[in-house]
Amino acid sequence: MTLPILSRKLTLETPIRVADGAGGYSVDWQPMGTLWAEVKARTGAEGSGVAVPLSKSRFTMTVRAAPIGSPSRPRPEQRFRDASRLFAIDAVVERDADARFLTCYVTEEVAV
Repeated sequence: MTLPILSRKLTLETPIRVADGAGGYSVDWQPMGTLWAEVKARTGAEGSGVAVPLSKSRFTMTVRAAPIGSPSRPRPEQRFRDASRLFAIDAVVERDADARFLTCYVTEEVAV
């Protein structure tokens, strides 16, 4: 197995519920830290959003492993940010038997 080239600096963000004062809530995103990743494109497709067409692209992002429960270990409800680009984390699996790296399956949606 070849080692991944961790050349992309990403910010890991987690959702935080904030009361809206009317009995509901909104979601804010809190940065959890910076991770270096290898990013590889998988698939892309066009879909429809509520008001506009969407371009939906899927990627794999490989990052250094962190123990389960650690705040630096990505989870499916979180996302990665790369400047203005946002990548929702769909799943996280260990990349190798030694658990040195994690593979994150992510989706980026862009209004077209």
